Amino acid sequence: MRAFVVTSYKGPLHEADVPEPTVGDQDVLVQVRAAGLNQLDEKIREGEFKQILPYKFPLILGHDVAGTVVRVGSEVRGFAVGDEVYARPGKDQIGTFAERVAVAEQDLALAPTSISVEEAGSLPLVALTAWQALVVKGTVRPGQKVLIHAGAGGVGSIAIQLAKHLGATVATTASASNADFVRELGADVVIDYRSQDFEAQLSGYDLVLDSLGGENLEKSLRVLRPGGKAIGISGPPDPAFAREAGLNPVLRLAITALSRKVRKQAKKLGVTYEFLFMGPSGEQLRQIAALVDSGVLRPVVGKVSTFDETPQALAALAKGGIRGKAVVTVPSHPAGDHS
Repeated sequence: MRAFVVTSYKGPLHEADVPEPTVGDQDVLVQVRAAGLNQLDEKIREGEFKQILPYKFPLILGHDVAGTVVRVGSEVRGFAVGDEVYARPGKDQIGTFAERVAVAEQDLALAPTSISVEEAGSLPLVALTAWQALVVKGTVRPGQKVLIHAGAGGVGSIAIQLAKHLGATVATTASASNADFVRELGADVVIDYRSQDFEAQLSGYDLVLDSLGGENLEKSLRVLRPGGKAIGISGPPDPAFAREAGLNPVLRLAITALSRKVRKQAKKLGVTYEFLFMGPSGEQLRQIAALVDSGVLRPVVGKVSTFDETPQALAALAKGGIRGKAVVTVPSHPAGDHS
């Protein structure tokens, strides 16, 4: 089948003819119809996570899928051939820049019925990130104040809507040209990151979702109330992550060192910092689909490209400036038809 692979770190993403995915007893084979593009794909290609995610080459990239079930493993009970589904495959099953992908049943959910397949393909990774940050780690409650950085981006555009649904007052950073857009999504306070300093404008926040890291994260700690929490999705990874990921002692020490400075700063301010490396969850995707179909969440797709344009689309993503998510659509060739 056709797929887009990298054969070495920092190497180009290119088309290749690859073997069909292996479908285990608890796996579902999905005909890919749309695949979301994520910064994570580019970071993996660049080798940024090679210590914690050791992949073998050739590696098919792609972490988001919407499509149709074409085969189910012998132990799968929740899905049938023909079901329209969406998922963020687990780390050992990534590879949605392909005609077909095998996904563990537990990581898969029926796609929302009220949106297009491109919109469904844009959602899993960013919606799960927002959910795990705000619902699971952040336990956001009505009346709290939440700051979401980069509100017009993939994660930000969903996180604003979700935080609003959870009853929070939402502040976000965005460019002036996106101010009205993020207000429509539900932002109460919009900081133009080019001309305003969010640290000077905001204080007493319960939670910050930081997707930028570095100095932005350090400043984010200072807008929190005592007892508040910053959740970082671009790092640095923290000791809890290293433990959960089952990393070896040397790597655990290295990761502890990476986040020591920011954790020390947080402690001094009486706040906490947690790193979130989003994980797959069919159960959470079912809850997200219900919110989409009830009109609470709407996916934001800023750019749709064809399957052939996947490498260019991923390169364009790295430059930024896309509102919401970029998606590629995959032409359908049923399994076994290699025309």
